[in-house]
Amino acid sequence: MESNVFSKRHLKKDFLAGLIVFLIALPLCLGIAQASHAPLFAGVVAGIVGGIVIGSLSGSHLSVSGPAAGLTAIVLVAINEMQVFEIFLCSVLIAGVLQIILGYMKSGAIANYIPTSVLEGMLAGIGLTIIIKQLPDAVGFARDKAAVMVDAEDGFFEKTIETAMHNIQPGALIISLTGLVLLILWQTKAFKKIQIVPAGLVVVLIGTLLNEIFKSTAPQLGLDSSHLVKLPIAATAADFFKQFSFPDFNGFKSVKVWETGVVIAVVASIETLLCIEATDKLDPQKRYTPADRELKAQGVGNIVSSLLGGLPITSVIVRSSANVNAGAQTKRSAIIHGILLLLCAATIPALLNLIPKAALAAILLFTGYRLCRPSVFKHMWKGKWTQFIPFVATVIGVVSLDLLKGVGIGLVLSIFYTLRQNIRIPYYYERTTSGNGDVITLELAQEVSFLNKASIKETLNNLPPNSKIIIDASNTAYIDYDVLELIRDFYGSRAVDNNIKLSLVGFKDTYDLPADMVEKNGKANEKDVRSKGNYEKLLAQLVQGIK
Repeated sequence: MESNVFSKRHLKKDFLAGLIVFLIALPLCLGIAQASHAPLFAGVVAGIVGGIVIGSLSGSHLSVSGPAAGLTAIVLVAINEMQVFEIFLCSVLIAGVLQIILGYMKSGAIANYIPTSVLEGMLAGIGLTIIIKQLPDAVGFARDKAAVMVDAEDGFFEKTIETAMHNIQPGALIISLTGLVLLILWQTKAFKKIQIVPAGLVVVLIGTLLNEIFKSTAPQLGLDSSHLVKLPIAATAADFFKQFSFPDFNGFKSVKVWETGVVIAVVASIETLLCIEATDKLDPQKRYTPADRELKAQGVGNIVSSLLGGLPITSVIVRSSANVNAGAQTKRSAIIHGILLLLCAATIPALLNLIPKAALAAILLFTGYRLCRPSVFKHMWKGKWTQFIPFVATVIGVVSLDLLKGVGIGLVLSIFYTLRQNIRIPYYYERTTSGNGDVITLELAQEVSFLNKASIKETLNNLPPNSKIIIDASNTAYIDYDVLELIRDFYGSRAVDNNIKLSLVGFKDTYDLPADMVEKNGKANEKDVRSKGNYEKLLAQLVQGIK
C-alpha cells in the first residue's frame, strides 16, 4: 500500500528516524563532496534533493538517497578533467535523463546480471580508493588545488601519500585518530546503550571541540581555515540562493561530458537497485520497491540536483539501514531528513565551518575500511578461483585505473570463467563393461550450446573402437545446430571406420537427424539406459537400425 506523507499515523516514529538519518547524512554529504573535490555545498544540495525530491517520488518506503561514496572516484576524475564544476553538472543532467529512459525501458533487473564477485570487487576497490584519497586530510596535509588526483598513471597516489607523510600536522592526526577510535568503539557492546546517537555526529562534534581546545591551549596544534570545512555563509536569503550553481550548457559539446554521464547513469542505477533490494530485505513489513519506478525517481532527482549545483545521487545503504534501525515506517522519514538538511545549510553554515576536515576524513576512512575489510577478501578467497580472480582483478582495476575499467575487467574475466565452465560440463559420462565389450553413455546436459562443441568432439574422437555408444538427450531442452551436425558427421564417418555402434535416445524429431540414428522408443527405454544390468538387451534393440 502506498505510504501517505500527509497522514499523522507514525509521524513521531518517522520524525525521529528522519532526525537520526539527517545527523548521519550531514557529515557524509560534506565528506563525500570533500573526497570528490567538489564544492562542499554541492554535497548538501545532493542530500537535500535526495531526501525531498526522490523521497517524494520513490516507491520505496525506507530507502534514503543522497551523494554516494560509490561515485566518488568517477566524480573526482571528471571534475579534474573538465576543470569547471558547472560543466560537470551537465554529466549529472545527462545521467538523470538516461535513468528515466532506463526506467521506461523496464531496465530494473539490470543489477541481476552483474556477478557478485564483480560487485564485491567494485565496492572493495572504492573503499581502497577512498582510504588513499583521505589519508592526506587525515594527517593534515593541505593540498594545493592544482594537485588534484587524476589517476594512478600519474603517480599521484604515491606522491601525495609520500608528501603527506612528510607534512603531518599533529593536531589533525590527533583528531582523525580519535575519530577512528570512536567509530571502532561505537560498534562494540560497551557502547550499545548510546548507539542510537550517530557515531558520525559524535566524531564531528568531538573533532570540532578538540580543535577549539587546541586553539586556546596549544596553538601549535590548532588547525587553520585550510584544514576546516568551507561552506559559503549567506548574509541574506538572496545570498543563500546564489550559492546554488547552474550547469554550463556548453559542456554538452564535450564528448567527455557525455561519457561521464553514461558512466554515472549505469553505476548510480546499479548501486540504487542493489540498495533497494537490500533495504527491502531489512524492512520488517517486507514491502516491495518497484525497481523501474525507482530508476525514474532517481533520474528526476539527478536532473534536479544538476540544475541546483548538486552531486549525483543514488540510494545509499548506510543511510537506508540507519533509517530502518531508527524505526521509520514510511518514506516520510527520508523527506524529513532532506528538509532538515535544507534548514541546517540555510541557518547555521558558520557552525559547520568549524568542522575539521580531519574529522570527516576519519568517517570516510572508516567507511572505506568497511567496504574493503579483510573479511571480504577472506570470504572471496574461500570461494572458487572463478570468483576470487574476477574479484581481485576488479579491485586492482578500480584502484589503479578507474571504476568503469575495473568493472569492465572483472566482467570480462567472469564471462571467461562462465564460458569455460559451460564448455567443460556438457554431459555426464558413464562407462560400463560387459561380456560383449564396453558400453558408454553420454547423458547430455539441459542446455548444449556451440561452446560445448569442442569438448564433445574431443570425447567422440577418443572413443575406443568396437565400443557401443548411447547419447541420451532425454533431459535436454536445447541442442545447438553445430553439435547436431557434429553428431551427424561422427555417425557417418568415424563411427563406421572404427566399428562404433551409436544410438541416440530422447532426441526430438525437430532436430532432423537421420531416422536410423534415433531410437524411437528412447523415452520408454530411459530407465533401462540407467540400469547397467540391462545394457546388453537394450543395445541389441537400439543398434538394429544401424547394423
